[in-house]
Amino acid sequence: MFALKYGSLEVTGYNQQRKSTEIWRTRKKVLKFEHFLNETLQGDLNKLTQLRDKAYEEISQYLQLQRTIERLDSNTEEGEKKCIKTKVDLGCNFYAQAEVPEDKMIYVCVGYGFFVNFTYPEALNFIEKKTKFLNDKADKLTSDIVNVRAQMRMVLEGLKELQGISDNTCS
Repeated sequence: MFALKYGSLEVTGYNQQRKSTEIWRTRKKVLKFEHFLNETLQGDLNKLTQLRDKAYEEISQYLQLQRTIERLDSNTEEGEKKCIKTKVDLGCNFYAQAEVPEDKMIYVCVGYGFFVNFTYPEALNFIEKKTKFLNDKADKLTSDIVNVRAQMRMVLEGLKELQGISDNTCS
């Protein structure tokens, strides 16, 4: 497939093959970037979001425990020793009323399934430190989420450039 044009030799078949090879390479790059975006970055984003949500859930539980301990502590400061009335889950959502003699000690989960017997002030001190740690962890995870989203945006911009898509959106 050679064509002679005004005295110069033009290889039309070669040019067409070269263009199709470039298109094929571009498509291959696009698929690679799309796979990286959908599998790697999106997976990282989901994992980080779940970890951050778990940290926020733990913070919520510790703050609820803190309010409960403060209420129990304020009840015992009034003087007389009282019993705490509560409902206990016996299993299968079957509850029974119970009276617990009030004590100045409480068991708190410190992690990995370990419980420590604290006095009320010790428990409040532990909860303060634990919530500060969890807030720092959640802030770090939020920062990581922002970084992953920025990487996703960069990959999307690269894909637009590779495919020749202009960003002419009307505002």
